[in-house]
Amino acid sequence: MTRVAVCDYGAGNVRSVAIALERVGAQVTVTTDAETVAAADLAVLPGVGSAASAMTALRSAGIDEALRARTGPTLGICLGLQLALESSDEDGGVEGLGLLPGRARRLSDGRVPRIGWAAVDPLEDTFYFAHSFAADTPAATAWSEGCVAEARSGAFLGVQFHPEKSGAAGARYLERCLSPA
Repeated sequence: MTRVAVCDYGAGNVRSVAIALERVGAQVTVTTDAETVAAADLAVLPGVGSAASAMTALRSAGIDEALRARTGPTLGICLGLQLALESSDEDGGVEGLGLLPGRARRLSDGRVPRIGWAAVDPLEDTFYFAHSFAADTPAATAWSEGCVAEARSGAFLGVQFHPEKSGAAGARYLERCLSPA
């Protein structure tokens, strides 16, 4: 069974992410402990909230350094993807974790916030999105309506969509994260 550490830094979707991972067979610990994050088979950086307050909480718990030092897989969800970038324009500018090149920029086209179901190419599935900022990164591997939907660099994988709120498609995605090829 995959041991998953869900980083608890006050994000709004921690509980739903933990439940979704448990449903697909993970042994989940919701934690503020950097050592637990470092030792997990998979670390998950969820997120619904503000970049500045999230980074402050990650730094105060030492989770930022634990995530940077990880060699095993890490999954960033929504704000978690944005925090993994070098910086974010949110909250007047915030330094990110630097796990991915690039920055999070405020959406300027279409509906803002972008909320609802949308197809992701080339994943050939539909997922639930809720965001006002989007990743601008050369590490993008999938897109949705012109926005980066997934990005990868080294052991880090980030998604802008919410697999925990995306029904069967989200469950299949999380299962793949638990058993990387």
